[in-house]
Amino acid sequence: MIEGTMTEAKTIDIHRIRELLPHRYPFLLIDKVTDYELGKTLSAIKNVTITEPFFQGHFPDRPVFPGVLILEAMAQASAILASHSPEADTDENVVLLFAGVDKARFKRLVEPGDQLIIEVEQTNYKSRIWKYATKASVDGKLAASAEVMFTYRVF
Repeated sequence: MIEGTMTEAKTIDIHRIRELLPHRYPFLLIDKVTDYELGKTLSAIKNVTITEPFFQGHFPDRPVFPGVLILEAMAQASAILASHSPEADTDENVVLLFAGVDKARFKRLVEPGDQLIIEVEQTNYKSRIWKYATKASVDGKLAASAEVMFTYRVF
């Protein structure tokens, strides 16, 4: 995690996201945070482009954004929110860890050219475990939803 807080602008650009998350290309799946309320909610976007390497094999004749990567994008958005939770340890040696997923559902295909809108809502925090209700949509239509959990560890 990074010391400091999110800006009052209610958005977070890719430069700050790269400070908050350890992920890098091709696994960084959040392009921008468009809104947030500390300890409560966060909205983010993932622009899906044909140049992403997994489309070569998933699937060559009809590229589909893998469901597991939609889950990962929802988890990354949740980690950004968790990193600024009042309960978070801000030591630079702390790493947020994906602790679980429940109730994952996939409702529509996500394809190149789509903009995935990710919404996260904190539903619980107990004993170093954060729980979030997440959903991802395209053009206002639900693509996926899940409950995700995070914890942290000092390395």
